[in-house]
Amino acid sequence: MSAYTLPFDRIGSGDHARVGGKCASLGEMTQAGVAVPPGFAVTTEAYVAFLDETGLRAEVEKQLERTDFDDVASLDRSAQAIQIRFRSHHLPEHVEQAIRADYEQMGADMPVAVRSSATAEDLPDASFAGQQDTYLWVVGSDDVVEHVRDCWASLFTARAMKYRHANTLGQIDVLMSVAVQKMVNARAAGVAMTLDPLNGDRTRIVIDASYGLGELVVSGIVTPDNYSVEKVLMEVVDRKISDKTVELIPDPAAASTVEREVTGDRRTAQCLSDAEILAVAQLAKRLEKQNGCPQDVEWALDADLPEGENLLALQSRPETVWSQKAKAKPKSAYATGLAGIVGALNNPIGAKSQ
Repeated sequence: MSAYTLPFDRIGSGDHARVGGKCASLGEMTQAGVAVPPGFAVTTEAYVAFLDETGLRAEVEKQLERTDFDDVASLDRSAQAIQIRFRSHHLPEHVEQAIRADYEQMGADMPVAVRSSATAEDLPDASFAGQQDTYLWVVGSDDVVEHVRDCWASLFTARAMKYRHANTLGQIDVLMSVAVQKMVNARAAGVAMTLDPLNGDRTRIVIDASYGLGELVVSGIVTPDNYSVEKVLMEVVDRKISDKTVELIPDPAAASTVEREVTGDRRTAQCLSDAEILAVAQLAKRLEKQNGCPQDVEWALDADLPEGENLLALQSRPETVWSQKAKAKPKSAYATGLAGIVGALNNPIGAKSQ
């Protein structure tokens, strides 16, 4: 086994620094027996080798020195310059060979998703969700290697750089792992939150779902169906069925994904059965228990797998809004009454304010 790649089934909770948030989550779920599409992580050692053995680190640091992070034009110029420098370098041969070997072990021309996994993402106090790139339906070892490099380059978009600067996370210090994962032929997909994102109610599991791959839901292009499940009784207590106009599906002939119009009654039909809604809720509840905090779960129903075995977890990360809100302790009636008495004693009726 190379230092530059690590299969999901060999990744544990102590590997976050080597594989980043996304890959650590995929590894932990795999180790716990959760159904996850198989794959491997390209480790942060591979990224560091790329930076150091090509001279890229010095080039990036030089560009960062002349970047004004409060000036939009300066930030955009630096981001473009750094990404051009990333794509002008080839991966070190030993890194490239490790990636090719692990990909080819997955099967000849296996369609995969190549997904970024930064070391600072998916932490309870710093969510990088959507900051870096994901590439779908990547086929062949040449394209896998190229898109690994593209994921690394996406650390230096203007948006990601600004985020790190605003949160004092450093720039060159944030490392990047990459997940190379078997592509899912999703019949339906979406996200599940183990609390209500509108009010923080932890007695609810709220699910957004639509047809095809979940990227259109995550990106907000499609308004998904919305289901609310009572967490203890496991009952659907609310549902809002949307007009789902398009779906993102694999196109094997083109070796890519395409947007297809959803037609007829299917547009306004419930995209999950009640049994599937409850299965997604059970998965999210299990992951919340496993991780010890509210979770934001990406999931998919794979059309190539038999019913009952087709629900796959694609990612689970800590919920980062309500979980971080300080819970104000309500004052007791006794404390409230005592405060009133003290106030009255200090300000007797008829007394003038000073």
